[in-house]
Amino acid sequence: MTLLFVSAADDPEEWAGALAALRPDIPFRVWPDVGDPAAVRYALAWRPPADALPGLPNLQAIFSLGAGIDGLADVPEALPPGVPVVRMVEEGLSAGMAEYVAWQVLDWHRGGALYRAQQQAGEWRRRRSKLAGERRIGILGLGVLGQSAARMLTGLGFPVAGWSRTAKTVDQVVCHHGADGLADLVAGSDILVNLLPLTPQTEGLINADLIAALPKGAVLINAARGRHVVDVDLLAALDSGHLAGAALDVFSTEPLPPDHPFWRHPRIALTPHVAALTLARTAAPAVVAQIARIERGEAPLHVVDTGRGY
Repeated sequence: MTLLFVSAADDPEEWAGALAALRPDIPFRVWPDVGDPAAVRYALAWRPPADALPGLPNLQAIFSLGAGIDGLADVPEALPPGVPVVRMVEEGLSAGMAEYVAWQVLDWHRGGALYRAQQQAGEWRRRRSKLAGERRIGILGLGVLGQSAARMLTGLGFPVAGWSRTAKTVDQVVCHHGADGLADLVAGSDILVNLLPLTPQTEGLINADLIAALPKGAVLINAARGRHVVDVDLLAALDSGHLAGAALDVFSTEPLPPDHPFWRHPRIALTPHVAALTLARTAAPAVVAQIARIERGEAPLHVVDTGRGY
């Protein structure tokens, strides 16, 4: 019974140590050093080469190394038919995303960008600010990460609403769903946080029409995927003043090209896809727990629904 690690973006030694501390009985191999293909039962993968997984006859589960599954869904030819793909759901990812969202919400809420500009200009000027209870937050996506962010924001005193494809109930969050619910959420959001999964239905969702429906002076925070946003529409809304700003952690092309206008736009706060990183020390227990379920003859949790794309 072997676990195969397939990712050029993650440190295999970190994962080998974290997993060995919990399950030293499971051999850990790093692709392309597969060893006996028939011995591989599990794969821990992100953007695997097309030939990395299909030749493993006894593969029982593919665990995504990222918060989303686009790192696997974007290479469908690399996924053997019938093998479940399992989303990474673990406390470190949830905490990291909640912290990032709270940081960006508070920074925009208290005028961080304005005060940094004043500091550079040597300008002493006080600005009136709202209290948290007066700033409406809307969250697109009420999955594990969206709910974690919502809990942190409600704890800070912000009124929070959220939208999901299907109806959900989340404590202290006004929940919307469906097309009408999306319109209601957007119209009532002073700060809109995108944490949606990337699917054919959500790609390009944050376009000129959706942005125009936001209140004037609203702020967009995108920590989901870059392809949710139509870049030219976002830039137009920032340049016109309809949006006061945007915090972007993800981009359609990564790394972001050096000549992209996002880099130097005065109303954009940019980070290099660091909102929620998968940390081996917190994620390894989740992987081991999933393996234990499979060993007991139970289905793993958080299996991707290929029809929905998440």
